[in-house]
Amino acid sequence: MQVQLLKAKLHRVEVTSADLEYEGSMAIDQECLEQAGILPYEKILIVNNNNGSRIETYAIPAPRGSRIFCLNGAAARSGMAGDLVTIMAFALFEPQEAAGHKPTVLLFRNHNHDIARKE
Repeated sequence: MQVQLLKAKLHRVEVTSADLEYEGSMAIDQECLEQAGILPYEKILIVNNNNGSRIETYAIPAPRGSRIFCLNGAAARSGMAGDLVTIMAFALFEPQEAAGHKPTVLLFRNHNHDIARKE
C-alpha cells in the first residue's frame, strides 16, 4: 500500500497573468520549480485564495528568474493577475518512507520576489 502526501507547496504566490488562448497549464518560473522540486509537466493543484477555486493542471517552465506565474487555457478562468494562490504537488510513498517525509514549502512575498523556505 502507498499513501499520497504533499511533496511541495508554493504558498501565497501572486498570479502575474492569465492567458485564456494558451493551450493549458500554469507557467511557473523555472528557478521556483527547481527550488520546490517540481518537475516540468508534473501534475499540480492550484488553490486560489481570492475566489476559492481549486484546479488540477500541470506545471510548465517559465523563464528562469522571471517570477512569472501565469494561468493558461481553461485555468485562466480560475484566477487573474494579482490573485494569491497556493500551488501543491503530491507524491506516493510507502508507509515507512512517509513516516519521515517533510514536504518542501516555499513562502512567497513582495510580488514573488521574496521567497523563504519553511523549515
